[in-house]
Amino acid sequence: MNSPGLRIDSRQRQTMTPRLQQAVRLLQLSSLDFAHEVQDMMGRNPFLESDESSPEAQADTQTPAQAEQFAPEPLGGAAEDFDAPAERLERQEWMTSAAPRVASPDAQTSLMERMPDETTLRAHLRGQVNLMSLPERDHLLACVITEAVDDDGYLRIELEELLEWINRDHSMVPPADIGEMRIALRLVQSLDPCGAGARSVGECLLLQLDLIHDPAQRELARRAIGEHLDHLAHRDAAALARALGCSGEEAEAVLQRIRHLDPRPGWRFGSGNVQFVTPDVLVRKVAGKWTAMLNPAVVPRVRINQTYAELFQQHRDAQHGELAAHLQEARWTVRNVEQRFSTILSVAQAILKRQQHFLEFGSLAMKPLGLREIADEVGVHESTVSRVTNNKYMATPAGVFELKYFFSRAMPTASGGACSPLAIRGLIKDMIDAESPSAPLSDAEITRLLTRQGLQVARRTVTKYRQMLDIPAVEHRRPSQ
Repeated sequence: MNSPGLRIDSRQRQTMTPRLQQAVRLLQLSSLDFAHEVQDMMGRNPFLESDESSPEAQADTQTPAQAEQFAPEPLGGAAEDFDAPAERLERQEWMTSAAPRVASPDAQTSLMERMPDETTLRAHLRGQVNLMSLPERDHLLACVITEAVDDDGYLRIELEELLEWINRDHSMVPPADIGEMRIALRLVQSLDPCGAGARSVGECLLLQLDLIHDPAQRELARRAIGEHLDHLAHRDAAALARALGCSGEEAEAVLQRIRHLDPRPGWRFGSGNVQFVTPDVLVRKVAGKWTAMLNPAVVPRVRINQTYAELFQQHRDAQHGELAAHLQEARWTVRNVEQRFSTILSVAQAILKRQQHFLEFGSLAMKPLGLREIADEVGVHESTVSRVTNNKYMATPAGVFELKYFFSRAMPTASGGACSPLAIRGLIKDMIDAESPSAPLSDAEITRLLTRQGLQVARRTVTKYRQMLDIPAVEHRRPSQ
């Protein structure tokens, strides 16, 4: 029998100083958010002022080329996983099931009612998860999946990748397994809107079949989506009728009913406006060497107002505690601004050092790269590199890329080396570009060609990479008879 007693629980806890908390928060902001944050600090802190004499201030009189804003190129990264004929199916005009807003009885709407709804899909999903009575472990897994869902409503990241990230960064005890991830995915797929969290167009439509109330028609639709998606993509009711063993009228009715489902459920949320980015880092070739430099347009011009600071130091007393806190915050802010851009530049230079062949030769020369490699080079923690590479952009002659675009896991080769997924996608594109127009390569044939070159890539992965390149399936690349 246990007797009552005292127990001393000695644990080490990491604490962050206010300055470190501010530094971490500022580091993960995008350039636009960071500029707004610094501007807000200058507005409320009398010891901060704009430094009009700095090199960055003089850069405001720069030429248009120096202050150029770059429109974002396709950044790559998230992996798609559509079925073979899905790219054609996706491009069809579909009717959405989103209901229009109904005016109030007196037809008078307030200003807030006329404001556009900017709730994002991820926030909508996360809000539903937060309302569920879930164990903390299950709640975390579900939230991770909701955050990985893209603006279309799809989960284009493999569950295995999410699982690796969870077990590495959240230190779950015991570690999460793929079975738990699948359960969490099913939970997210049960949320509103129907179809969210799908990994392919086919799965997205299958998740919406409960909207079809007729059991017989629902079963025909299930078979059509699961087994004959190609006929749906071509709107071929006759072929669908033969495949399903039903009448032409039934096939046409099923086809029309499926067209009322929503292949992009995420489009009902948030803004679809094109976003422009200002790069944080500019890459140029100087004297035959690739060089990274900070974009002066994104570096805030902020400094301590020395007149106010000296005046306060001369007349400070115990009653001026609030001013003392402002002065301390001002000093932290100036140092953290310097530290932020010093870290961004150091990380960008380390990335450039390892991926310079990408700029010279294209995607085939992209090397596998992990956060730890750059962290060791720069002398910071992996989490710092993760924050630096998120929402920070590098402008190169090859395009504008988010810094995290240059990171990818290593895929082993038969020779014992490693290759990046981007390089494999580039190789697949080259193979398809060089194929015979009369005999285009299937995904299975591409898989065999990659194997001969020492690259062990699954056919499903080849399909996924081909779709990421926006290349139609072999059936649609064959010449019409």
